[in-house]
Amino acid sequence: MSDAVPGRPRPEARIELDYSREMFDKIPLPEQALVFPELRYMGSKHRLLPWLHGVLRSLDFETAADPFAGSGSVAYLLKSMGKQVFASDFLNFPAVLASATVANSKYRIDANALKQLVAVRRKGPHFIEETFGGVFYAKSDLQFLDRVSANIDDLAHPQQRALAKAALIRSSLKKQPRGVFTISGDLSHYDDGRRDLRLSMEEHFSEQIAVFNKVVFDNGKRHTVKRADVFSLKPAGVDLVYLDPPYVPRSDDNCYMKRYHFLEGLSCYWRGVRIMQDTKVKKIEKPHTPFGSRKSAIDAFDRLFRLYRHSKIVLSYSSNGYPDREVLEDLLRRYKAHVTAFERPHRYHFGTHRGVERANVREYLIVGQ
Repeated sequence: MSDAVPGRPRPEARIELDYSREMFDKIPLPEQALVFPELRYMGSKHRLLPWLHGVLRSLDFETAADPFAGSGSVAYLLKSMGKQVFASDFLNFPAVLASATVANSKYRIDANALKQLVAVRRKGPHFIEETFGGVFYAKSDLQFLDRVSANIDDLAHPQQRALAKAALIRSSLKKQPRGVFTISGDLSHYDDGRRDLRLSMEEHFSEQIAVFNKVVFDNGKRHTVKRADVFSLKPAGVDLVYLDPPYVPRSDDNCYMKRYHFLEGLSCYWRGVRIMQDTKVKKIEKPHTPFGSRKSAIDAFDRLFRLYRHSKIVLSYSSNGYPDREVLEDLLRRYKAHVTAFERPHRYHFGTHRGVERANVREYLIVGQ
């Protein structure tokens, strides 16, 4: 690992710590940002958006990149702030979500298109029904997923198809008792009477189409969304980058594919992916990320900061991650003369039943300019 940017001495910057949590939380979100739906997604920043907005609006920028888009809530916030957004993710389904909500500025699903989407097909596919029968959902729900997935391909515009897929993704999340796809079989003991578990997949889908139709708006800028590994990007001309990589937690793991493999497969109808047939839940083979291991994480962060050294850097991080915050600040100082850290407490609610892990953490925004 190099000690400085080649040709430039290491700046003797002072790291400042700002505890002005209340000031940032009291700044109202842009009205448009309020319509973005919350997804039950590991590490989602949806509940932190007021705080993030308060920090972001204090910085001067017009173009922004979000190369770890996840649920898409921060990329959508940036769009709601009037910025031009470049969003990406190394998984496909987050790219689909961002395509539907960030890149898409005008395409919705009207009543006729919805009727087309749910229409019965004479010779429709049965892949989901055959692969996930007895694993996830009732037979009728699996048949519906097969049918709609095939009908989506008939929609005219790719962003309209992305919106329909986004509705299907959120429907699947809401219908799954814990919002993850690591458990299967009889899930009746997770049934706590919630409406989400009583609705059919088709009822969910109709509701989610209406939800995502409201998300579509035009801020006058053209936005780009792609599926890409962050280190394959060429971030020329990006004023600010928001980084929220999958940090190594102190316990368990950070494997999004393990938890959301069904959504990843659904987003592409399992084309071009390999199902691990020996696994009970039919997992997809996970792609490698250097952020997934203690052996490679520090070097990955250094490469990440070097890649975006010409942009303002806003790193989102938690106290339960590895490496420690101080290590990340030192790495960022190699490329930025001024580093400020903002901190606030946060509790992640992952799952919905009483026995699920609830993590109380310190959430950080580390800003390098």
